[in-house]
Amino acid sequence: MTEPGPEPEKAPEAAAKTEPEPEPEPAPAPEPEAEAEPPAEPKPEPHAETTPHATAGEDTPQESPAPDDKTHTGGTSGDTDTEGEAEAPAANDPHAADGENTPQESPAPDDKTRTGDAGGNTDAEGEDAAPKPKPATPLAKVKSRAPALAAAYKAATATLRKKNLTGTRAKLYLVLDRSASMRPYYKDGSAQALADQALALAAHLDADPAVHVVFFSTEVDGTTDLTLAPGHDTKIDDVHAGLGRMGRTSYHAAVAAVLDHHDNHHGSHRDHRAPALVVFQTDGAPDAKTPATQALTEAAETHPDVFFSFVAFGDHDNKAFDYLRKLKTPNASFFHAGPTPRELTDAELYEGVLADWRP
Repeated sequence: MTEPGPEPEKAPEAAAKTEPEPEPEPAPAPEPEAEAEPPAEPKPEPHAETTPHATAGEDTPQESPAPDDKTHTGGTSGDTDTEGEAEAPAANDPHAADGENTPQESPAPDDKTRTGDAGGNTDAEGEDAAPKPKPATPLAKVKSRAPALAAAYKAATATLRKKNLTGTRAKLYLVLDRSASMRPYYKDGSAQALADQALALAAHLDADPAVHVVFFSTEVDGTTDLTLAPGHDTKIDDVHAGLGRMGRTSYHAAVAAVLDHHDNHHGSHRDHRAPALVVFQTDGAPDAKTPATQALTEAAETHPDVFFSFVAFGDHDNKAFDYLRKLKTPNASFFHAGPTPRELTDAELYEGVLADWRP
């Protein structure tokens, strides 16, 4: 009966032998866990790098690079980082490739605006590069031919610039009153000084400056031409001395003489005539007001390119100048030079003469 006792001792040995066999069983248990983890990690990486169609599943991690790339693109075309940020949501949508054109409409006008601005700057540069208006006769030529006119020429330069008349081309006429009351103004050189100022102004307006001078009283007493030549500074006194008796004040005779000369020398048809500025000097009202008014009114209709700038010598309270003050024709202006016109500066004279002239 003792023999059956050891048999149960062998049973535990068998059990012990069988126990080590399940030891490998726990090893497979972790293997499925390892198998579940690795497929999740390596598979997305190759799909993101190698498979172009895998971006649909990986849109979320690629959101940050997408706006960066578009920001750089926007920088090349529109130079706006904010525009790239605004386009980021459209980049996340895989179907928004066509929709991305819509947000790009804003950079397009920006680009056009910049192009337009650049174009505007180009135009501005073109305007700067364009030749600026210049006097018809340069100062150097005036100095070489009539140096005494240099100061008056410079004063005319400043006044024309102020009036936006630099570069204007026109013929200049000078009308001088030879009524008896004008005698003192010829004696003190006022008439000659006005002629010099007119010639300096003509140098700005005409490449071959020549001032046609009309002396008038009861009729036209005589004419002469002033040019940039020796003797211009005594020409008025010399011609006046040879004209004889001084008469009355007939404006209409002088107006007609100017218009006839302009038609004969500068084109009879208005489309072919150069504009003309007439410095019309007088020391009183016309003796015959109706013919004077009629002559100026008709001149405005037939010769709208001829402008009469009246310059009055005499007292400021002289009622005779009421005629000129009240003159309403569109082709005339009035400037009162006062009883001592020689005391006016060149600039003051030009300011008065050019105040209303707009050729």
